[in-house]
Amino acid sequence: MDLLNTLVDKGLRRESPTREEALAVLATSDDEVLDVVAAAGKVRRAWFGRRVKLNYLVNLKSGLCPEDCSYCSQRLGSKSEILKYTWLKPEQAAAAAGAGVAGGAKRVCLVASGRGPTDRDVDRVSQTIAAIKEEHQDVEICACLGLLSDGQAERLKDAGANAYNHNLNTSEATYGDITTTHTYADRVSTVQQAQAAGMSACSGLIAGMGESDEDLVDVVFSLRDLDPDSVPVNFLIPIEGTPLAGDWNLTPQRCLRILAMVRFVCPDVEVRLAGGREIHLRTLQPLALNLANSIFLGDYLTTEGQAGKDDLAMIADAGFEVEGTDTTTLPKHRADALAAAGSGCGGHGGEGGGCGPCGDTAPADAVPAQAAVGATVSTPAATEGSHADLVSVRRRGAGTDLPPNA
Repeated sequence: MDLLNTLVDKGLRRESPTREEALAVLATSDDEVLDVVAAAGKVRRAWFGRRVKLNYLVNLKSGLCPEDCSYCSQRLGSKSEILKYTWLKPEQAAAAAGAGVAGGAKRVCLVASGRGPTDRDVDRVSQTIAAIKEEHQDVEICACLGLLSDGQAERLKDAGANAYNHNLNTSEATYGDITTTHTYADRVSTVQQAQAAGMSACSGLIAGMGESDEDLVDVVFSLRDLDPDSVPVNFLIPIEGTPLAGDWNLTPQRCLRILAMVRFVCPDVEVRLAGGREIHLRTLQPLALNLANSIFLGDYLTTEGQAGKDDLAMIADAGFEVEGTDTTTLPKHRADALAAAGSGCGGHGGEGGGCGPCGDTAPADAVPAQAAVGATVSTPAATEGSHADLVSVRRRGAGTDLPPNA
């Protein structure tokens, strides 16, 4: 197919495809999916070999968020039966992070729900970073705390955060349909603040929220313009109790086409296979490793993921290898640029749906972590065309007394 040959050539030259070419990738048929994967896989291997970077999420504060993001189980007014707890103590967060590192994770993503951190919250997270680094000096720390205020990015960097995550999620044109309590421009500004402070920027998208192909291309091209070092690709997890609980718009083949399009548009960037991969890609997850060079290990913020040991087996069975802390993730030209910006790392030894959206102080009625342990979980009935039975609310790991999945 001439289109794919053209896109491979452009990807190897770090040249962006046109919007028309990106749309054409999404418009390919299911019969052509393997050809698309094979082509994008050439670009992925050229820049990242057969390495897979493992990332691990620690939800520092869960639920009770004042923002109204339609996709999020922690949103204002959410009726999702998720864990709700206020800030983990630094030693609790460090123990959770240690489980991920023991499972092979190279990056730990520290996430807190809310609009954005107060200065006191930044102090809390700084203490948590210190506790983790004391035990795991080489681990990369990515903070995901929501919209940043002046000076907060610099404080997080000084505390040892190597990266900051804030996803654009969807196109600027449709952003107001998903969230009304903050703007698309707010999100762009936060990513730029992280970059200006010398942190590695992590920003991605959520597919499956009813967007058009044009919307997907718009947000990926906007991400390319922002030039983050890592792009998490999340697939909507339709959690009961959220406005998008009934949105099951994805097939495994469409997910692969979306990942391929992202790889062609962002050829030398860490593309991370993030939330929702298990329920939407299902048995085709191993094929996605030919497109993404990074995944989350184990569970997500409020839902359970594939067992950590199964993640590792999948990587090995597909012919890939887990990236070690002694390996630089990013290609040399990106790693050098990142080091020159002041991060001192291109993705190894201390440089991570999709972390989360936001981070504010918990409301006064926040539920302590242990209060949620043993809470009952309602399993939604699957409707035709859905796989709601595959969505399992997290009841282990951070915020509970049960061992984490890593």
